[in-house]
Amino acid sequence: MKPFRVLLADDHEVVRAGIRRVLEEIENIQVVAEVGDGKTLQQEIARQLPDLILIDVTMPDFDPISAIHSIRLNYPTLKILVVSAYDDNVYVQGLLSAGVHGYHLKDQPLNDLKLAVQRVLSGDHWISSPLIGKLVHALSNSSIPGLTPRQQEILLYLWEGKDNQQIARLTGLSVKTIENHLTRLYRLLNVQSRLEAVNYLNQHPELLGQHNPTSHNSPEHSSKSDFPVAVLIVDDNPRFRQQLAHVMGKINNHLSVYESGDITSAVLISQKIKPLVAFIDVVLRGDENGIQCTRRIRAVSPQTRVVLISAYPDREFHRLGMEAGAVAFIDKKDLDVKTLRTILEDCISTTTSSS
Repeated sequence: MKPFRVLLADDHEVVRAGIRRVLEEIENIQVVAEVGDGKTLQQEIARQLPDLILIDVTMPDFDPISAIHSIRLNYPTLKILVVSAYDDNVYVQGLLSAGVHGYHLKDQPLNDLKLAVQRVLSGDHWISSPLIGKLVHALSNSSIPGLTPRQQEILLYLWEGKDNQQIARLTGLSVKTIENHLTRLYRLLNVQSRLEAVNYLNQHPELLGQHNPTSHNSPEHSSKSDFPVAVLIVDDNPRFRQQLAHVMGKINNHLSVYESGDITSAVLISQKIKPLVAFIDVVLRGDENGIQCTRRIRAVSPQTRVVLISAYPDREFHRLGMEAGAVAFIDKKDLDVKTLRTILEDCISTTTSSS
């Protein structure tokens, strides 16, 4: 019987070496190649035609969702087992929906990894046991609807008490169009009136992208060191936003982290909440970019400190970003816990000292 051909994809050589040692203990397995980035992965898949790839989807030059879709389309019989440290349910669900055959957490026992490989190669699917409960819980709490940027915009105007004519004037739409939008919005939220829609927003601020609800401290128990701080993350990669928000929550549990994938919703959120700091990716979806986003956020919230981030640091981007009003430009690979803590603590201390 021919051995199963396996390709390892992880940007950490020591991790690949550890996985290889585990695979070598499995009968009828042959590791045919190792890669450390997305570009090389595509090349080696075409060259080696493996039966299975074990992949960490946070490699450089790798957009996981689109790449997985492409691999599944071009190599329909190829099995894909994700081996990752990330256990965020949104992240996991996105990859499972994209077509991976299994998701294994790196902190699980090595014997589980062996079993995962064997299960996937036999045609089954695999999910590490700690993820199962989280995924079930996520499915049971998935009733909060997702809104389009336009619906978010209109809901914000409702929250501000504006009538249909004012909303029409602010959006450049007709009153009739606004009425149609409101009808669809009410249906989505399962409410009957403007007041109910506003109450729904108050109960579910995540409709506007909020990830980590603020701790509500009473005034008599709050202090300058623990007052609620609003932070905005603008990136068209939801997985990255979730990861960054999760890390921020670990650094400071008094943060209220809002997320946006485009300029329109980012500006609306900034106009409403006036974030203390905004982390904005330079490269956004389509024709949008972080330089434009910086200018527009600074226009509606001048006090917001903008930190531009990018996986592709460039001197010209840096220059344009500083001109647009950013206070820093950071390579994404350098955006670790220490750097984030320094930025957040600096912003908070500056604000408290000036208040």
